Amino acid sequence: MTVAETAADRGSRVRIVEAAARLLREQGVRAVTTRAVSQAAGVQAPTIYRQFGDKDGLIDAVAEHVMATYVAAKSETAAGEGDDPVADLRAAWRAHIDFGLANPGLYALLTNPDRAERSPATATGIEVLRARVRRVAAAGRLRVDEDRAVAMIHAAGAGTVLALAGQPAGQRDPDLAEAMFHTVAATLFTTAPATPDAEVATVAVTFATVLPGLPGLTDAERALMAEWLSRSLTHLRTAG
Repeated sequence: MTVAETAADRGSRVRIVEAAARLLREQGVRAVTTRAVSQAAGVQAPTIYRQFGDKDGLIDAVAEHVMATYVAAKSETAAGEGDDPVADLRAAWRAHIDFGLANPGLYALLTNPDRAERSPATATGIEVLRARVRRVAAAGRLRVDEDRAVAMIHAAGAGTVLALAGQPAGQRDPDLAEAMFHTVAATLFTTAPATPDAEVATVAVTFATVLPGLPGLTDAERALMAEWLSRSLTHLRTAG
């Protein structure tokens, strides 16, 4: 294959993915047919089969493309966030809900477990969320360990989008997304520990966050301290 042919293939692939993404966003999954996409992209149907294999391969490529674009924008936003990590997380939550409701068909594809588990962009999105949660933990405002916080926020966000997207736009509760965030935030975050156990848990979570970067410790010492912290947090959760 010549350089010119490779460049041409890349160009047609981009046109196909963008055309399919536009059809998906505007008309839903059923509109993404080989015929419709080939017409919208200005290519022959065999080009789609050659580059993507079948319709499922094309849908996978579209989902990955849109998700990667969205995650890149989230990463840029995260790099310029302010002094209140919880407020920044709330703004990211709102943006996530808005993205899902603006792209309901695509969002359903992105949250399909079969696709999500093999999506690099989805994995990157989780890491962006994890970085935001880590900022909350480093500020001493996280009640639970990072993994649980990430899992709860991710699950609550996906559930909120799917619940709202399943309703006619005019019948949606406009306050549901905000209420869901406040419910999750009340469980995960704190501004001032209310009890001695809560204070201990907050300190333990914060220390676990900074532990990997502490100087002067061996790997074995870090592992032992991490085990102690994990055991203490498990005890506090059980006792509570």
